[in-house]
Amino acid sequence: MRKLIDSRLEQLARAGQAHLLRKGLKGLEKESLRITAAGEIAQTPHPKALGSALTHSAITTDYSEALIELITPPFEDSADTLAAMEDIHRFVHANIDGELLLATSMPCRIDGDASIPIAVYGRSNIGKMKHVYRRGLGYRYGRAMQAIAGVHFNYSVNEDLWPVLQELSGDRRPLPQFIADRYFGMLRNIQRFGWLILYLFGASPAMSKSFLAGRETPLAASFAELDAATWHRPYATSLRMSDIGYRNDNQASLDVSSNDLDDYVSNLSRAISTPYAPYQAIGVDADGEYRQLNANILQIENEYYSTVRPKQITRSGEMPTLALKKRGVSYLELRSVDLNCYHPAGISLEQLQFLETFMLLSLLADSPPMNVEEKKTAANNMLATACCGRTPGMVLIREEGPADLRLWAKQLCESMAPIAAALDEGAADQPFSATLERQYLAIADPDQHLPSARMLREMRGNRESFTEFAQRLSLQHAETMRGSPLTPETAAAMQRMAENSIAEQESIEAADTLPFAEFLQHYFAQT
Repeated sequence: MRKLIDSRLEQLARAGQAHLLRKGLKGLEKESLRITAAGEIAQTPHPKALGSALTHSAITTDYSEALIELITPPFEDSADTLAAMEDIHRFVHANIDGELLLATSMPCRIDGDASIPIAVYGRSNIGKMKHVYRRGLGYRYGRAMQAIAGVHFNYSVNEDLWPVLQELSGDRRPLPQFIADRYFGMLRNIQRFGWLILYLFGASPAMSKSFLAGRETPLAASFAELDAATWHRPYATSLRMSDIGYRNDNQASLDVSSNDLDDYVSNLSRAISTPYAPYQAIGVDADGEYRQLNANILQIENEYYSTVRPKQITRSGEMPTLALKKRGVSYLELRSVDLNCYHPAGISLEQLQFLETFMLLSLLADSPPMNVEEKKTAANNMLATACCGRTPGMVLIREEGPADLRLWAKQLCESMAPIAAALDEGAADQPFSATLERQYLAIADPDQHLPSARMLREMRGNRESFTEFAQRLSLQHAETMRGSPLTPETAAAMQRMAENSIAEQESIEAADTLPFAEFLQHYFAQT
């Protein structure tokens, strides 16, 4: 792979276009549970001072009213992306009345499903739809899984790079088709190599025992007790991405194509329109209260859980599959990143630089179509890394057979080296190459350098339960953010955004005329 990457970078350099690699756009979506000082999930509504969760472009909620989601615009420079995320955090910390943002991906103490309030979005039809969708997730999978938090890294290739790549490859098809195919090639390589993200940056090797309350058997048998309140897996990297985390076993039978945009859209659309007996048993409209949007395999596209998604910016009320079908792929959403519990914003600049390099590796490496067996192998590699990636002598499966995880990780980083050098062009401190060098240290000595190992080491050394560990870091991050407040100008601008979002929600609600059932019928009938 290294020789191929070198060759393609050399082609770009000869064409005078290598600089376009540095101009891809990077954005972030970051979830965090609001918690009380006592470490419980906050039961308070989404704070009004933060604006409307329905319409605010930067501050919303995910599954729970307490699961806040912070969103940056995309930037060419990852440092700008991180700075924007930090500013949003400062505004949030100044407006949550002494509550904290949980530093970890796995939730703190859970007192049953009732302690995880479902997000509400007002009385408009679109607001009701978002709430009912979440209610359906609760019926289908339980609320505990929905309280897990993570970071989504959004990446788009610079638009001027596409015609250059197409010319260099000798492809004569319409450019939009070339772009869609290359984005799907990236997606497949992320599926093949994405276990590396879990290995290097997974930060959820332990959890509160309350997460499995009522589900202890047989799940608990696969865990070890760290203390009376904490389960863990000794060599886990990311329980969030494991068999007890963000995955739905009932979706295992879904074969959603990774090879072609049209097939991807068709497969998802079929799942959204295909009834599923266990969900039919739940019911849809029960005594005037909607339990779910429909009784099909998927209520909407977002219910299909995958580590990476092709995305297109949707217009108001537009189905995501329809947006993809009409306008193609605009960016990829990498969804497998745990919260970095050691950084106040949940992710570091070093991680962002590595992820950018990794996305370009996925673009420039060959990416043949994946059959069902290879997709299953890739998924098993992800699961094995999440559950026990730090196991000495850990083996994953490659096309040519078993492979030592650490050796394969080193080979992937070596293939990324020339990309990092291209991204460093003109930078005296060579930040991308320096970031890559630090990953070699982590691969060579995982127990010392990987965050998953550090977390367990600290919990043992401090005699902390998972919840106590998470509370300590959450409080530290709150103090850090509150200790460096926004400038008056930025604070005022963000306050105006919050106020405008509330006004926008009120306008949407005032304009609604359709009954909710009719609204849903129109939504799902889009063509």
